[in-house]
Amino acid sequence: MRARSSRVVSLADEAYAAIRMEILKGQLRPGTPLSRRRLARKLGMSVVPVTDALRRLEEAGLVEIRARAGTRVRVPSDADIHALYELREALETQSARLFAERATPAQRLDLRRLARQLDVLFSRLATGGDDAAFRFMVHSRHVQFHLRIAERAASPLLRQMIDRSHVLTMNWLFDVAGRRTALPPGFHARLVNALVSGDPDAAEAAMRAHVHYGLAEITGRISTLAATEWRERKKAGGSIRTRP
Repeated sequence: MRARSSRVVSLADEAYAAIRMEILKGQLRPGTPLSRRRLARKLGMSVVPVTDALRRLEEAGLVEIRARAGTRVRVPSDADIHALYELREALETQSARLFAERATPAQRLDLRRLARQLDVLFSRLATGGDDAAFRFMVHSRHVQFHLRIAERAASPLLRQMIDRSHVLTMNWLFDVAGRRTALPPGFHARLVNALVSGDPDAAEAAMRAHVHYGLAEITGRISTLAATEWRERKKAGGSIRTRP
């Protein structure tokens, strides 16, 4: 019984990772209906681990489940988006202040390097067409960049709160769903200039501006998404690969 239970857990983890990746790649967009049976067939598993995965994705804010209506990729409201940005601002401006105060010279140099690399990747993303795998990689690097700031702020609890509150993952979802305007050149390098200055007030102000950049565009585009369907149409496709 224990071996069977652990196998279900591992399948649920696999389903969670596969569905999450498709959402964050933009291949399952906000409002897309999700059928447990269809997902189970595509993934080559039973409905049980898929159901568990969808429940966890709901807890992470990526999926919404409504009784007698169905399951779909979450369509955030304007209030959801603004609340998320407020939380992210509160956590990351404090992270920026502490980094400015506590980071070592070597850590400051390392963050400059990461920012330059990230700006190059975002520039390539803006001109490289619709490559879902590359977009996923760039946004993964972006999340790690912001978590690195929190780690170098030498506040393990703050870093944990940023991670567990899903603010960076939800920002990723909002970017994929709602941002069409490319980031300005040197966007992350300019943020880091303030963070490495040693001035906590300047670091806080720069992070606040960084967090709020493009909010109006994202809110406007997401608010136009069709949000009426909950059930997946019979012939709907998907890009989640089946298990061999």
